[in-house]
Amino acid sequence: MSTAMPSSGFGEYVALGDSWAADATLSQPTAEFVPLGCGQSRANYAKQVAAALAIPVFLDAACGAARTVHMTAPQATELGVNAPQFDRLSPGTDLVTLEIGGNDAEFPSAIRGCLTPDPAVSPCQDKFVVGGVDRMSVNIAAAEPKVAAVIRGVQARSPRARILLLDYFQGIDTGTGCYPEIPISAVDSAWLGRKLLELNAMLARVAADTGVEYVDTYSSSVGHDACQPAGVRWVEGLVPFSEYPVGPAVPFHPNQLGADHQARTLLAVLKNG
Repeated sequence: MSTAMPSSGFGEYVALGDSWAADATLSQPTAEFVPLGCGQSRANYAKQVAAALAIPVFLDAACGAARTVHMTAPQATELGVNAPQFDRLSPGTDLVTLEIGGNDAEFPSAIRGCLTPDPAVSPCQDKFVVGGVDRMSVNIAAAEPKVAAVIRGVQARSPRARILLLDYFQGIDTGTGCYPEIPISAVDSAWLGRKLLELNAMLARVAADTGVEYVDTYSSSVGHDACQPAGVRWVEGLVPFSEYPVGPAVPFHPNQLGADHQARTLLAVLKNG
């Protein structure tokens, strides 16, 4: 991506998180750090950061479908078991990146439930908003103390570490959507957009409350959602194929352009911090 920066001073970097930290892929998976079932990309943002900063010890624990519980418990995948992600931490770890919480809030399953052959209906919002109560908002609120507990766990295990909590960048058009390319109605597309902002706001609160750095990858991603054409979009849509890199893709997950965006944003924070 970019040439190596001068020595950063970091000696041991551990990356933690879910599929958006793994930059889940079907075309360039690696089992260097985790089982192939985690879908971890050999060019995800953490690997780019470790290379750019020439960090001598690097461990990437991120795994698709991970929840906060998988920081301290093993995670079974279809192709192997990922050890508890915290097992990679040590007292000498001095840099940690974390992206987690979306699966705890059930956000990915909500997206799948929004798919519909009828653009006039809103199955997603109708399922989650009942009697004036938005269950996705309830889920996000319930995930907040779990994410905070993860950060406290990192702080206890690696007290010297600089910890950065990443948000989730824009994946779905938050206006009218792009039916039928992505068969989600305008109502549900707008609802998903609001819930993603709510999820990110929760992560920002957790970062502030626990005294770690919050990395905003969302703001600079607007206009690069899955509704945009190839070369512009940083997230793939329903069709499981990407041109960056060319090959099969994980729907509604970052392509390589998205991973590069995450890496650029994270490097800018680290460089200016």
